[in-house]
This record gives sequence, C-alpha cells and structure tokens, in this order.
Amino acid sequence: RLRPAALVVIESTCPVHTTERLRDRLAAQRPDLHFSGTGEPRVDQVCVAYCPERMLPGNALDEMQGNTRVIGGLDPLATRRAIEFYGRFVYGRLVPTTARAAELCKLVENTYRDVNIALANEVAALSHEVGVDPFELIRLANLHPRVDLLTPGPGVGGHCISVDPWFLVDLSPDTTSLIRTARLVNDAQPARVAEAVAQACAGLDRPVIACFGLTYKPDVDDIRESPALRVVELLASQGQGPIVVVDPFVSALPASLADRGVALLTTGLALERADVIVLLVHHRCFIALEKSLLRDKRVVDTRGVW
Repeated sequence: RLRPAALVVIESTCPVHTTERLRDRLAAQRPDLHFSGTGEPRVDQVCVAYCPERMLPGNALDEMQGNTRVIGGLDPLATRRAIEFYGRFVYGRLVPTTARAAELCKLVENTYRDVNIALANEVAALSHEVGVDPFELIRLANLHPRVDLLTPGPGVGGHCISVDPWFLVDLSPDTTSLIRTARLVNDAQPARVAEAVAQACAGLDRPVIACFGLTYKPDVDDIRESPALRVVELLASQGQGPIVVVDPFVSALPASLADRGVALLTTGLALERADVIVLLVHHRCFIALEKSLLRDKRVVDTRGVW
C-alpha cells in the first residue's frame, strides 16, 4: 500500500523506539522506497511519525479534535507532514517534537496518573490503620493550596494506565523503582477491598454480597483490566456467600463470574436481597441512589460517595 511521499502515523501507546523499529521493518520490506530518518530528507520519502492519542472514552470526538497533540516524526520533514495532516481536523494545539520524545511523553502521562493514585491508596490504607476516614482526610489535605491528592479506590484499570507504566519499567528497571512500586500498590488494591468485605461479613451466615459496578471506570461499558471485576472474582473464590452484581453498563457477565454462579441483577433486586453492599464503581446512577435504601445494610464504599 505504501507509495512515495506517504505518511505513516502510529497512535497506539507503545514502548519507546517502536516508531523507529516500525520504520526499519517497513524499509526492509520496501527497499524501493526512501524512509524518513534513513538519510537526507527527500520530498518523495515515506514519512513516519508518532502522535499519541489523548482521548477520554465517552467524549471521543470532542477530545480527538480539541486536545493538544504532541507530534513527533523521525525527521523534521516527517514531523511537519504529520502536523499538516492533524491540522485538517484538530483545533487544539499541535506541538512538534521527536518520535522518541512523543512515545515517552504518552507513557509518562499515564504513569503520572498511576503513581498519584497509588499515593492516594497508600494514604487511605494508613488512614484506616489509625481510625481516620480516608476521604475526609484527603478533603482536609487538599485544602492546602499546593496539595491535590486524588481519590483512592479499588485499584487502577483500563487498557492504558494499568499497563503503560510497565513499558517504562522494562525500558530501565534500575531507574524506575517508584513506578514499579506504584504498580504493585495499585495491583494489590482488589485484595485489600476483598479483605474489607470479608470483615463486613463477620457474624453473618452466608450473606448475600451485592457488588455495585464492574467496569474499569464510571459511566463506560469497558471491563478491561477492571479492578472491580478482580474484586468480584476474589469474593466469588472466597465463598463467603452468594455474589450478585449491579451494573447498568454491563449486559452479560464474563465467564470468570458467570461460571462461579455470580448473578447480574437490577438495583432494586440487589438492594432487596443483599446483606452487604460494596460500591466499586461510582457510576452517576449509583451516586444518586437514595441513601435510605442502604440503612439496614452493611456497606463497603470504596469510592467515598455514600
């Protein structure tokens, strides 16, 4: 498919050097073409560039057009050609850089989020140990003009933030100890939540546990790498009692739950049957739930909204 003067852009999140490796693979298969970064720039060269996607699920088109885009080619001509292309439909800023810097930038953006969530989760664990409400503590700390702690939760999910930091660890294991530790902290959260649920079930004989939310983030239907899913899997494996799930964005349970007898119920049925309620994902419909419906239940709220 490649022709002289073609433009090839990678948007997928990938390890540093991937754009160069792709260029080398293409060049090996097409020795009849000249590729960017393999000699003096030529007007007929195949330009290869990297432009990381910055898009929030649920608001894809607006973010695709309005967000600042970092664009790095394998030579200045490739960068310029890629910027001209994105300039046709993006009204946000188009910032030129190198392909390697753009690749690293995307990984650092997601790693920044992961590390800050890990800090919030460790602060929450410390708060529980000393008998302090972690959500109240974070609210108080954030009154400081230069503090902005994130909200703790059951872990980190999705196909980006829970995965991308490992690319950096793989790139340089000796200089990424903080990044690695943050990943381990966040990956341990589902087990912490499952233990909290077990404590809430103390003294109950085969309690019905209703888990609210299964997706990796609020108000989307994506369960990839979802910590909520992992929590429910752990609870189902512990066998403390029947497990039911409520999630208006999920139409069918994955086999890892359905094969263990977990049921997918409506909010009303789950509230009617449950002894213990676990909030895992703060969908807007769950935030708006009438609190009086929880009055006679044992509640584990991992998001601090109830």
